[in-house]
Amino acid sequence: MRISIKKILDNESTAGIFLLAAAVFALIFSNVGFLHDIYRHFLELPIVIGVSDYKLDKPLEFWVNDALMAIFFFSIGLELKRERIEGQLRHFSQVFLPSFAAIGGVIFPAVIFAVINFSDSHALRGWAIPTATDIAFAVGVMALLGRRIPTSLKIFVLTLAIMDDLCAIVIIALFYSTALNFTYLGLAFVCFLVLLLMCKLKIPQKIPFVIMSILLWIFVLHSGIHATIAGVAAGFCIPINTSRGNSMLKEMESSLGYFVNYVVLPLFAFANAGVDMRGMQISYLFGPVPLGVMLGLFLGKQLGIFTFSWFLIKMNIVGMPDRANFKQLYAVAIICGIGFTMALFVDNLSYGGSDLYHHTDKLAILLGSIISGVVGYFVAKAVGNKPKKGIKNEYN
Repeated sequence: MRISIKKILDNESTAGIFLLAAAVFALIFSNVGFLHDIYRHFLELPIVIGVSDYKLDKPLEFWVNDALMAIFFFSIGLELKRERIEGQLRHFSQVFLPSFAAIGGVIFPAVIFAVINFSDSHALRGWAIPTATDIAFAVGVMALLGRRIPTSLKIFVLTLAIMDDLCAIVIIALFYSTALNFTYLGLAFVCFLVLLLMCKLKIPQKIPFVIMSILLWIFVLHSGIHATIAGVAAGFCIPINTSRGNSMLKEMESSLGYFVNYVVLPLFAFANAGVDMRGMQISYLFGPVPLGVMLGLFLGKQLGIFTFSWFLIKMNIVGMPDRANFKQLYAVAIICGIGFTMALFVDNLSYGGSDLYHHTDKLAILLGSIISGVVGYFVAKAVGNKPKKGIKNEYN
């Protein structure tokens, strides 16, 4: 039976496979002889955009982490707005349990990391590394489980991951900004107001929104706030419906989907997952930073999400997700310990790519995510529903 490329790319788990492949290639290029030099030259490739005195002359690694990832955050902004107006975040009752669970999934990993690293102020900068769930990988694992896990828990994980992203955005804005330049911050605020006004007027042309979003990114880049925040802000300013009756937000979200999933995120993974393990000793992995990251992802996420969910359900504040039980809820909480993309991103913000920890901080992200995914999958399979014969996996 012939399967179209579009159908394969539309499968949510495919994005996770591409991310994993990019990470594997990064590890190979970073650790195999002459490929290591090619890898470093690739990341340091100078790219100049602009003219005369008005230009940005930065290496490729900067454009991936600060520009392309701004597009990723822009897509998150679009998704959050759509979900808030029309989707899973529309009704408070639908979003309360996964939102509260997401808060637990942020607090517990951060506390575990902080307790292990409390004596080192520099190491403590990485407290937020294990706090976010990677939606692409989490959805990929859920897809492998098929009907063993009820649909309500899949919606729970998707909503939780969205709220996780929102928490990460707030954390980046509040804790990973440098000294503020109020001139550029003021210019960025003006751009944001113009975008809001255009949204209010439901201007149907995309070009004005694109131009103002780029200006917003440039001003935020120079303001001291991390430039990716501009992407989220711009995403929130795209109108659901324009004066012509079309949905600009949905059109942009759809047109960016493949680019973000199959170019931006894999390229980000390739640029940031290249852990140089030559000369690395196993004992390095038991240092406070990698240990805090691994335990934060594997133990902190599952304990925080499950504990906060258990409390709300036991207190009869909310009900258990439809056709689910506590065992299954705990299994998906383990899966939420997969923290690949956002964890790597926050790691860069925390330590600036330093090899002070022999790159074990990044290796710990990979290991913690893999352990969470594998253990979560087998636990969910053990406690999940027995699939009925003749019923296809709903992801196929």
